[in-house]
Amino acid sequence: MTPRNKNCKLAALKSFPSILSGLLFFSSAFVFLRAEDANPSPAVKTIIYDNTAVIPVPIEKAGWMKRHEWINSQARLGNINLIYVGDSIVQHFDKQGKEVWDRYYAPRHGLNMGISGDKTQHVLWRMDHGNLDGISPKLAIVMIGQNNGGHNTGREIADGVTAIVQRIRTKLPETKILLLGIFQRRQKPVPERADLAQANGIISLLADDKKIFYMDINPVFVRPDGTIPADLMPDYEHPSQLGHRLWAETIESKVSELMGDQPIPPASAVPSQAPPKEPSQ
Repeated sequence: MTPRNKNCKLAALKSFPSILSGLLFFSSAFVFLRAEDANPSPAVKTIIYDNTAVIPVPIEKAGWMKRHEWINSQARLGNINLIYVGDSIVQHFDKQGKEVWDRYYAPRHGLNMGISGDKTQHVLWRMDHGNLDGISPKLAIVMIGQNNGGHNTGREIADGVTAIVQRIRTKLPETKILLLGIFQRRQKPVPERADLAQANGIISLLADDKKIFYMDINPVFVRPDGTIPADLMPDYEHPSQLGHRLWAETIESKVSELMGDQPIPPASAVPSQAPPKEPSQ
């Protein structure tokens, strides 16, 4: 072997790790578009590139699985006209938000599909394992992604939410979707808020105002100076009873429009009835 050929061979061997690295990168980074119906929204697409927010996985905890199976059992009972998809923020409609739920969503045969701790990837797993089976609700309200903050970029979080919207469009093609902007958290602005804001900007583009609708109600909770008041979110993450009431009141007109029913007035707008008088003796 001539010195020149030997040098060329050595150079090729030295460059092999770089070539292999490039091949691995391109094999793990790709984009695909998937139509969810005959006329899909142009914005409804998924970007997959080693993004944990779009890889369906369960939470390996007994309490989480119990809640998941309970949701499945409620879905099997049928008569579900509205579903609320999310994490603990949504699940807390069963706790401090129960009075609000009973007023606005129980009469509409709503099913609370929130589970504490969920990120987008956990909701995707649930949707692939029974949460949407055998139901045909008029409306799906979706508020998910906050728990991905600090773990994923804004773009990745948006891809996770987009994948959830896709699942609903695929499994429940007649169901309208009201997608809510991800709620901000922490008492004062922190870097994570920028990621959540970026995600909201991206997912807002999913709205086609035909099947997918978008609302960002963060101004209800976040003051102009960026702070979140404790009376609306005591832990600066989960709404209080008052926070749940303002949340429901803010979206009620859109919920009513999409459900095709009459708006439910705020509790404060309903005149209290005087107790009946006792009959005179």
